Amino acid sequence: MGQRVVTAQRHEADDVSWAFARCLPHPALSDDVVGYTGYAEHAVAPMRRREVPAPRVPVIVSFGDTIEVVDGAGRFSPQPLTSFVAGFSDGHAVTEYVGRQRGVQIDLTPLGAYRLLGLAGAELCSGVLDLHSVLGAPADRLVEQLAAAPDWPARFELVDAALLRRRERAPAVDDAVGWAWRRLVATGGLVPVGALVDDIGCSRRHFVQRFRRHAGLGPKASARVLRFDRAVRLLGSARSISDVAADTGYADHSHLVREFRSMAGCTPTELRVERGLPSTFRPDEIEVT
Repeated sequence: MGQRVVTAQRHEADDVSWAFARCLPHPALSDDVVGYTGYAEHAVAPMRRREVPAPRVPVIVSFGDTIEVVDGAGRFSPQPLTSFVAGFSDGHAVTEYVGRQRGVQIDLTPLGAYRLLGLAGAELCSGVLDLHSVLGAPADRLVEQLAAAPDWPARFELVDAALLRRRERAPAVDDAVGWAWRRLVATGGLVPVGALVDDIGCSRRHFVQRFRRHAGLGPKASARVLRFDRAVRLLGSARSISDVAADTGYADHSHLVREFRSMAGCTPTELRVERGLPSTFRPDEIEVT
């Protein structure tokens, strides 16, 4: 396990410091889990971050101070939380904390959240859920175990073990929905929903209902998030905004900007600037071996 972990540390100033470690999950979990991020941060002044839509369900297992989560569209009230599950959404949120943050973020695919957490339908896209309300006492035990573990590799092993146990009794994902999700991911959200329906051979209404139950969002909204996520990732390259728009299937620069305003609450350029700030952690900058 230790060979799969890369740790990056950086101290920005006297009032802010952070360190992160990342790891891929056990191979048996690769269909359901994107990866793990261990984090340790300290901020004297309020630290705010914009969390934009992505094709994953973050699970925060925290043994630090509370963090406030504010929905960018006002769909739910600001909530002070420690350990929680953030839904698969096509809107952004803002997190803010002061003090000490320490824990592990588990990034699940939406279908992984269905299987491993037992969440379905509206629960998967309902904003944020307290982890105890989702998992009960096992959530509390995992927090205690992670807090007592000696290092990040040991913590990642504990998370692997907990998820592998849940996988043994996880519900099966509908074969057609699993196939459609893989097609959407492989095409960056560019395959038309009608083409998926034709290949599966069922009514559009029935397919959308099945898909939404397993993923939370419908196939069209999921495709929108996948396309947006690819555009966000390409912002880290030297491409112009217009090139990013063309590469990700948007009609033009203006179309991309409208989508960013709708989904992230800012323009692509503003997000690029935000993610270039020294205090912002960019997971794609850490290499996992």
